[in-house]
Amino acid sequence: MRKTLLILIGTLMCVCLAGLAKKPVEVAPSYAWKIMPPLGLHEEADIDTNFIDYSRQSVPSAVSDAWATTGNYGAEGREMIWYKRPAMSDFFFRDALSAWLPSLETQKFYNTRIPMTLLSYNTAGGKETTQDRLKGIFSGNINSKAQVGALLDYIYSKGCYQNQADKNLIWGLNGSYMGDRFEFQGFYNHWNGLNKENGGIEDDRYITDPEEVQGGVSSVNPQTIPVLLTSATNRLSGAQLYLNARYKVGHWHEEQVDTTVVRTYIPVSSFIWTMEYNRGRHVFRNDAAGEAHKLWENMYLTHDHTYDKTTYWSLRNTVGVSLLEGWHKLFPFGVAAYATHEIRRYNQTADTLSHEGTGLTPLPDFAPEIANSVTQNLLYVGGQITKQRGSILTYGATAKIGIVGPAAGDLHIDGNIRTRFPLLGDSVSITAIARFTNEHAPFLMNNYRSNHFMWHNNFGKERRLNIGGSLNLRRTDTRLDVFVENVQNHIYFGPDFMPAQHGGSVQVLTARLQQNLSWRALHWDNTLTFQKSADESVIPLPKFVVYSNLYAIFRIATLRIQLGIDCDWYTKYYAPNYQPATMSFAVQREVKIGNYPFMNLYANMHLGKVRFYVMMSHINQGIIGGNNWFSMPHYPLNPRRFQIGLSVDFAN
Repeated sequence: MRKTLLILIGTLMCVCLAGLAKKPVEVAPSYAWKIMPPLGLHEEADIDTNFIDYSRQSVPSAVSDAWATTGNYGAEGREMIWYKRPAMSDFFFRDALSAWLPSLETQKFYNTRIPMTLLSYNTAGGKETTQDRLKGIFSGNINSKAQVGALLDYIYSKGCYQNQADKNLIWGLNGSYMGDRFEFQGFYNHWNGLNKENGGIEDDRYITDPEEVQGGVSSVNPQTIPVLLTSATNRLSGAQLYLNARYKVGHWHEEQVDTTVVRTYIPVSSFIWTMEYNRGRHVFRNDAAGEAHKLWENMYLTHDHTYDKTTYWSLRNTVGVSLLEGWHKLFPFGVAAYATHEIRRYNQTADTLSHEGTGLTPLPDFAPEIANSVTQNLLYVGGQITKQRGSILTYGATAKIGIVGPAAGDLHIDGNIRTRFPLLGDSVSITAIARFTNEHAPFLMNNYRSNHFMWHNNFGKERRLNIGGSLNLRRTDTRLDVFVENVQNHIYFGPDFMPAQHGGSVQVLTARLQQNLSWRALHWDNTLTFQKSADESVIPLPKFVVYSNLYAIFRIATLRIQLGIDCDWYTKYYAPNYQPATMSFAVQREVKIGNYPFMNLYANMHLGKVRFYVMMSHINQGIIGGNNWFSMPHYPLNPRRFQIGLSVDFAN
């Protein structure tokens, strides 16, 4: 209660300061961009200062409209809307926490003219169930061409259930320089997280039918529900360094303006160098050996405890040459060719014990073939064509083929085309995409050694063909997305939590309709997603996913308020099982999850440079929807709780 009171007082102080602030000095508009691999082209991005739906960022299950999660804020989770789910990475442990970690895809660069600091803090729960997140983003311009920035993101959440706590410290630095001849953009991000693992609750009836399991007592304290593991943790740390430099060759153009000669540099071609370094470290530890039988059949390396350690690093260098867009009036597009070399290094838990008379599980016959350390060298060549300028038509296509190492024979083709035109007084935007990949299996899916799991596979290349498009009607605020993907030789975790490869093809159809309605101050935003998997035993998905948000926007003096209630719901499906020892999600055909609405009552407010919210999440618990509020088998969602948050934009 004391912490909540301090937050409220801090909010009021910031509001008062914002109201007393002087009128800001007129400066050029700020803007942001993201990097488009492999050659570092720019993609327009937004600056997150909008107060609409601000509170939704602090709900663990609201990462996506259909998010399979262990429940806690900052904990493991998986995207269940298929076309949004990223492909498995080279270090698959990271995938479970990717929603909370920085990446090349999420990194933003800012040109803010004047220094900008976005500082936010949100909290929920009491002393035993606290959920805190402190996040700061800084960007400042040295001059009109050079910029530096920094990131700090700290999550600390004890969770609503036993042995569920997690914490993650993320920090980063970035900078850019956009000159006439030379361009540079780069960043370094580091993260270090610790997640306690409880293996799920022992008996689902503590949630679905507490009276039966508690002898007639209907209320239950989530902190007292027995869990399967009491002394297990996952530690995941890593870093990413990205550097991109471009030197442009061209000529100067002189133009007489009144009595002044204005010289403009016209680039024609450029030489590009990109370096990307990634590092990952995963440690799974369980000190309660007596609990191991609840989740694992095998004890390969030790029987009194578990300490599995896997590390990985990769260094990728790309060099390219391009003819820039507009280099010739007959060729209104840019073309580029490039080559990429990558080196990867894996280290795994070593087996140094003699297994005779130890009582350990006998090692599989293939165990000697799993090396402690492996180094891979890969080489790709590729090309790119882009047209980023123009209000009517833009497009881009990138292709690369692997020629050395495990990448030999790999093929990746990615293309998109966008157009915009007026129709019956409306602005219509259409986007079409096509993607084909034929890629080798990640090394750790073929070779892995730990105390509870060992495998040695020879998986073939996984092939994917994805075709789709989007239709956007601005006047009616309507967006329709349709995607069809065919996956051949799909690699996934089977019911035994071991990697498997499906020999045939699986088709997945996704159709997603976003329709936002408004009348005066009242708004009703809706998203309906339909998914159909041709083989639910390999790719299980909820068939219908609904997100609905009903709210009103109004003012009290200069204070803007969004007051509303939102809800996400999806049909029952065989949600994935979670395996703590490998931080992986496996298919299962025993328990269906879903058909439960998760509702939040909130008020988001905005005054000057301050955003803040108050919210009662899971407001419908025990009122609407019944008691089957699980996200995955044996992992319930958070119970009803009060949350509050604050964000201040310090523009100096």
